[in-house]
Amino acid sequence: MIAKRLEGISEYYFSQKLREIESLNKEGKNIINLGIGSPDLPPHPDVIKTLQEEVAKPGVNGYQGYKGIPALRQAFADWYQQWYRVTLNPDTEILPLIGSKEGIVHICMTYLDEGDEALIPDPGYPTYGSAVRLAGGKPVSYILQEERNWYPDLEALATTDLSKVKLMFVNYPHMPTGQRVTPGLFEELVHFAKENNILLVHDNPYSFILNDNPLSLLEVPGAKEVVLELNSLSKSHNMAGWRIGVLCGSKERIEEVLRFKSNMDSGMFMPLQLAAAKALSLGADWYGHINSIYAKRRDKVYDILDVLGCSYERTQVGLFIWAKIPGQYKDGYALSDEILYGANVFLTPGGIFGSQGNRYIRISLCGDLSRFEQAIDRISKSRI
Repeated sequence: MIAKRLEGISEYYFSQKLREIESLNKEGKNIINLGIGSPDLPPHPDVIKTLQEEVAKPGVNGYQGYKGIPALRQAFADWYQQWYRVTLNPDTEILPLIGSKEGIVHICMTYLDEGDEALIPDPGYPTYGSAVRLAGGKPVSYILQEERNWYPDLEALATTDLSKVKLMFVNYPHMPTGQRVTPGLFEELVHFAKENNILLVHDNPYSFILNDNPLSLLEVPGAKEVVLELNSLSKSHNMAGWRIGVLCGSKERIEEVLRFKSNMDSGMFMPLQLAAAKALSLGADWYGHINSIYAKRRDKVYDILDVLGCSYERTQVGLFIWAKIPGQYKDGYALSDEILYGANVFLTPGGIFGSQGNRYIRISLCGDLSRFEQAIDRISKSRI
């Protein structure tokens, strides 16, 4: 019998859907998957070269420290200083992770007891709610709406019972809506957290994708008192499968999370850490290069959405495009299924991100231009 902690925890949506797509492909459907945000572009050649060189050296195959090697922590500190204008102590305020997704679970397991509550954005990344439940906590949704630019209504939240709330997950640039953030909102969030004795967890993996002004919640004066920030090389450096993430915050918070994390893994492979440090040293040309590619793909996604009759904002950033479905569809699942079974193209239904996403779909920018052109052709023909 499974543990009670798995009650109410279903298999991740994309895990299920990928099996269905695999089955359809075995039938000869050749599904074009525009759903998952797994970067198809390679890391920088220097990053790959570093990994190759370091793997060949003797003495690199042993266990590593639980806090990551000093070179990687310093690289993250330099990266935060250069791009986010945030000063971090590499010895005490940075904790490398085996992907930021594990950090979400580590944080929940560190701070939540049975009955504790955590504020979860709706729409938002499904893992937030799952991680809270696995830790024994209760996820409490806070509503994000297009009319409010997908920003939380903090005044309304402050009037609710927050006595059991210990964590609040926030994520800007926002996934799935692509909403940018303003420095003013970050300041309001820090004030709200201090007023209500809540630890803010900012998930920040999309700040470099199609975005000229990367921001960190830790930029706000006094933020370290109430903020832990997660970041990742998965999207910004095309290293999703490498599983390189980071947790940044005050010395006290990092030590608290480390108490849990150090019992869960035995560190990262040293050559991976050294390659990640190389990736973090890349300059503006790198980000400009990958964003020029994503910009062209984004235009093709707009064409797909126009064929579908969807409406969307052109100010979105990040690795996806979020769009409102036409009125004749019951919800995003209905449109997604119609396109999957009628055109052999998979688009993500917005409802998997929460009730506020029911009237939306999401399309990933991962895939070369020819895939998007083929998808446009298939969808257009299926609607004749």
